[in-house]
Amino acid sequence: MNVWIEGARPKTLIASLSPILIGSVIAFKQGVFHPLIFLLTVLFGLSIQIGTNFANDYFDFRKGADTDDRKGPRRLTQSGLVSPETMKKVTAITFGFAAFIALYLIAQGGWVIGMLAALSIVLGYLYTGGPYPLAYLGLGDLFVLIFFGPVAVAGTVYLQTHELSGIAILAGLAPGLISTAILTSNNMRDINEDQAAGKRTLPVRFGLTFGRYEYIACLLIAGIIPIALVVMTGKHFGCLLASLALLPAMPLIKSAHRETKLEPLLPKTGKWMSLYTLAFLIGWFI
Repeated sequence: MNVWIEGARPKTLIASLSPILIGSVIAFKQGVFHPLIFLLTVLFGLSIQIGTNFANDYFDFRKGADTDDRKGPRRLTQSGLVSPETMKKVTAITFGFAAFIALYLIAQGGWVIGMLAALSIVLGYLYTGGPYPLAYLGLGDLFVLIFFGPVAVAGTVYLQTHELSGIAILAGLAPGLISTAILTSNNMRDINEDQAAGKRTLPVRFGLTFGRYEYIACLLIAGIIPIALVVMTGKHFGCLLASLALLPAMPLIKSAHRETKLEPLLPKTGKWMSLYTLAFLIGWFI
């Protein structure tokens, strides 16, 4: 069991939890909150991210992106802890579980939720799988920004309220951007291995300096989103607490700009996302 927990990459799971929590508190302040829908939305989001992580573990091994030279945490298939066949089966089971949960969510939210759920599962697989994997084309950042951001937040609010919310779409940019920063830190760390394997991430395509500025821009823009929400709504001034969370992010920005050893950046960014999310939830609620 510990092996599978490791393979799920728990230090990054805040990426799927954050937009659901933000969307849920937005719906709650509108006077709507269904606990069962919330619970199943959390399970669906986690299943999509974990399934994507398992697929990444399998396909990166098959494509030669994960080798003995990798700098980050070990991968289950590459390290020999799990056979490729087993990882492939568990990936399918995880996405299947997400599809099963989606049946109830579709019954509550209709065709809109059905379309988003199907896209999430398919793109989670195509992130590193299929003939044209998103991550190998440099499109992984766009997928993460959209589906771990506005889609997840607005979808969560829609499930609770049955209304498409412009506020939710704008608020969703923040977790989407921070999740993109987490991905960018991963891609900067693995730039040499990815280049050798033909994995054309944005840092591979445009250089490490581009990756550094992409990471910094993601954090800074995420910090500005609460200000834009206050301007848009004329209220919810408490969410500016999330903007103040930029202060403890300054060491991360400094590290991304100057440091050559980038391995610690990913887990630290995940921790900062948890802080940002907590600040937003408290601020929006009060």
